[in-house]
Amino acid sequence: MTSYAQTMARDYELGGKAAVAAMIAALFAGSTALTPLYIIYKQAFGFSQVTLTLVYAVYVVGNLGALLFFGRVSDVIGRRPAALAAMGVAVVSAVFFLFAENLAWLDIARILSGLGIGVGAGAGTAWLAELIEGKDKSRAAIITTSTNFIGLGVGALMAGLLAQYAPWPLRLTFAVYLVLLALVTVLIWRTRETVSSPGRLSDVSLRPRLSVPDNVRAQFVAPAVTGFGAMALVGFYAALAPSILAQQLHVTNHAEAGGLLFELSIVAAITIVATARLASRLTMLAALVLMIPAVALVVAAQIYASMALMIAATAVCGAAAALGYRGGLQVVNQIAPADRRAEVVSVFFICCFCGNALPVIGIGVLSGLASATMASLAFAGMIIVFSMVALGFGAKYAR
Repeated sequence: MTSYAQTMARDYELGGKAAVAAMIAALFAGSTALTPLYIIYKQAFGFSQVTLTLVYAVYVVGNLGALLFFGRVSDVIGRRPAALAAMGVAVVSAVFFLFAENLAWLDIARILSGLGIGVGAGAGTAWLAELIEGKDKSRAAIITTSTNFIGLGVGALMAGLLAQYAPWPLRLTFAVYLVLLALVTVLIWRTRETVSSPGRLSDVSLRPRLSVPDNVRAQFVAPAVTGFGAMALVGFYAALAPSILAQQLHVTNHAEAGGLLFELSIVAAITIVATARLASRLTMLAALVLMIPAVALVVAAQIYASMALMIAATAVCGAAAALGYRGGLQVVNQIAPADRRAEVVSVFFICCFCGNALPVIGIGVLSGLASATMASLAFAGMIIVFSMVALGFGAKYAR
C-alpha cells in the first residue's frame, strides 16, 4: 500500500512538473504566433516595415512591466495564483488578436502577451525549482530555458502551417491557441502549490528596485552583453525573418517562415540540453564567438538570396542564442551577492529584453532609409562589436 501511495505521489509530482513546463511553453508560443502573420497583417492593415517592427517590440513593454512591478508576486501570493493570473492575461491577449481590427488592437494584444509571459515565466521558473526534489536545481534552469525555446518554435510553426494551409489565417491561429491555453490552465489548476503560507495581493510591493553592486559591475558587462546579443538574434528572426524571406529570398510560403524560427528554437533547445555540463563561463564565451559567424551567414544569405545559407545561419544563430542566454544567466547567478541575486538577475533580464526589441526597431528604420541588406549589415556589425567587447571583459574576469 505504501509503495502504491509513493508511486501515485511520484506520478502526481511528475504531472505537476510537466504542467508547469507546458505553461511556460504555451505562454512563449503566444509571443511568436505572430511571426508568420506579420506580412498578412501588414497587407491587411496597411502599415509600414517600421510599424511592423514596433508591433513586435511593444511586447517588451509588458515584459518590463512584469519584471519591474510584479517580479515578486508569486513569492507573496503563491505560484499557482500567479500562474493562473498569467494564463488569464494570455487569454485576454489571444482574444484581442482573434478580433483585431486595426493596429491598436495588435499593440494592446502584444503588451498583454509580454505581461502574461513575464509573470508566468517568473512564477513557473520558481515553481519548477521547488517541485524538483533534491538540492540540484540546475535541472529547473535546463527545463525552463529549453521549454522556453520549444514554445517559441512551436508557436511560429503552428501559425505558419495554419496561415498557409487553413482558412481564416488571422483568426484560426488564435482560436486554436485559446483552446491550448484552456487545457494548460486546467493542468495548472490541478498542480500542487509550493509556497507554504501565501499572502494577499495587497502585500505585494510595486516599488521597483534594480541595480548592480559596484564590486561586480565590471564582471557584469560580459554576461549582460551576451544576453543582449543572444536575444537580439531571436528578435531578428521572430520579427524580420518572414520579410527577409519574402523580399530577398523570394520565399512567400508562411509555413516556411514559421519553420525557420522553429528550426532556430529547436536547435537552441537541443543545445541547452546537450551542453548542460559545460561550465557557465565557457558556455558564455562560446556563445560570443559563435555570434560572429552567425550574423555573417545571415548577411551572406541575403546577399546571395540563398535559402541553404539561411538554414545554416539559423542553426548557428540558434546555438549561439541558447549558449548566450544560459551561460550569461548562470554567470550572473555566480557573481551576484546572495542578498541581491534576484535584483541583479532582473537587471540581466532587462538587458535581454532590450536586446530583443531595440535592434529590431533599428533594423526596421534602416530598412526604410536604405535597404534590408544594409540594415542587416549594420545589425551584424553591432553584434560583432558587442561580441568583441564582451569577449574582452569575459577573458579579463575569467577567474
